[in-house]
Amino acid sequence: MDYFAGLTLKNSIKDIVDVLIVSYIIYKVLMMVRGTRAVQLLQGIFLLVLVWALSNLLNLYTLKWLMNQMFTFGVVTVLIIFQPELRRALEQIGRNKLFQRSSPEEQDVSHRVNEIVKSVNYLARRKIGALIVFERNTGLNDYIESGIKMESKLSSELLSNVFIPNTPLHDGAVIIRGGLIMAAGCYLPLSENPFISKELGTRHRAAIGITEVCDAISVTVSEETGQISLAINGQIVRDIKEESLISKLFEELRPQFKAKSTDWAFWKRKEGGKRG
Repeated sequence: MDYFAGLTLKNSIKDIVDVLIVSYIIYKVLMMVRGTRAVQLLQGIFLLVLVWALSNLLNLYTLKWLMNQMFTFGVVTVLIIFQPELRRALEQIGRNKLFQRSSPEEQDVSHRVNEIVKSVNYLARRKIGALIVFERNTGLNDYIESGIKMESKLSSELLSNVFIPNTPLHDGAVIIRGGLIMAAGCYLPLSENPFISKELGTRHRAAIGITEVCDAISVTVSEETGQISLAINGQIVRDIKEESLISKLFEELRPQFKAKSTDWAFWKRKEGGKRG
């Protein structure tokens, strides 16, 4: 009662801000440890705190003494046990990621883009041809049915393995829906654009063709040059740099704030590529 009697508006605002900051930090810490072994460790610590509270409440002297001894050395123990998690948290603070707002959907898209870029880089270094199509608003069921259904969780290793030469699925396109590889060896419509460069083969023409008939995005790896190309809205940017590929895929695949128009002239100047 004495606290509330002397409470002022300034102190109220300060206490509210204090609670909000602490709550936010706790929330971010929980988000960082989610899905790691630290979750089980936190549950164990919570159980120990609960036992300590009960020992104090029921005046269980022996148990209370044991818990007090455990908590005395508990700080050092926690630092040792949580060393990997603490190091990762400090790294994220150093990269200003602790207070960076990121929705689960954006995190999922970021993970997918990283897996895709890792795979195409692997294929490009070895000059292994690949064609990857990303479904967006327009369904691609007709093209999925033309290939071999997989419905497998997207990973760079699986995606790279699909395109290894002389394997059953290496020909055709892979179609990705969300975080799933829906099918491999899919047949796509070829572009009918007469102004496409004669240097482009069937794989690149299919990559452009699918983006002409729907809002899909396609990424192509040339087996002749190892160059990575990105096609959107019937246009293709050849030999796109990794940073631009990551940025554009994330921009186009995240569920909200998608770009409504694409400045291909700017891309052409930036990448030094050419339209096919």
